[in-house]
Amino acid sequence: MPPATVVTRFAPSPTGYLHLGHAFAALFAHRLAAEAGGRFLLRIEDIDPLRCRPEFAAAIEEDLAWLGLAWERPVRVQSEHLADYRRVLEALAARGLVYPCFCTRADIAREIAASAEAPHQGPDGPHYPGTCRALREDERRGRIAAGAPYALRLDMARAAAAAGPLAFREAGEPRVATPEIFGDVVLGRKDTPASYHLCVTHDDAAQGVTLVTRAEDLRPATHLHRLLQALLGWQVPQWRHHPLRVGPDGRRHAKRDRSVTLRDLRAAGHTPAAVRALAGLPD
Repeated sequence: MPPATVVTRFAPSPTGYLHLGHAFAALFAHRLAAEAGGRFLLRIEDIDPLRCRPEFAAAIEEDLAWLGLAWERPVRVQSEHLADYRRVLEALAARGLVYPCFCTRADIAREIAASAEAPHQGPDGPHYPGTCRALREDERRGRIAAGAPYALRLDMARAAAAAGPLAFREAGEPRVATPEIFGDVVLGRKDTPASYHLCVTHDDAAQGVTLVTRAEDLRPATHLHRLLQALLGWQVPQWRHHPLRVGPDGRRHAKRDRSVTLRDLRAAGHTPAAVRALAGLPD
């Protein structure tokens, strides 16, 4: 059989303009696809309605085209697929693998503070203490019927038992997956119908992505994503994580720190070739 086609993607959130860190990530994925004669995809991860804006989504495509990148169309836009994510959550709920959690952040903080044991720390912070995991089904239904806000949490112990031992490949090397490091992670909320973890894993499978490239700060998420793939029967890509790009001050490029954007550089007279060099991936 011929080798599988390499399919990579760049999947930014339209919460601001692209900066050099984004440029590196897009160029990195595009180059790996091009070198393998594969496919490069663009996905707009706009699942957060409070922070994502359509003008930023349009600017993403404009900036990438200015850099000289091309991608397949149509572009997948996550906000157009909320029903897909809802069906996944319903499938997990039908198997007893997710449960409603009515705790606020303050409730969780108080529960952790009152515990005699130090909380387990995961990539997303302290593990949820499991307050709502043991609620009776009639109490859950009653609270939901009364309009109580809730999140849907993955029952990690049940999910890990259902999936069994898991492994994945990072830059071609085998790794053992340990999704338990996340605890009972949130997979959906009222204000954000599905979490990053669920949406990105679903979309990678839906789009046939075979090589996930992203910054090393997301490396721990691979363990959880591998579990979701196993639970839902999705294909398993390989992963390759790249270093975070930093500015002259040694700080990572980030929207919240108002890093210099590609638009700023273009307005200052930089050419696409110069920006690619600044990002760390010259021609």
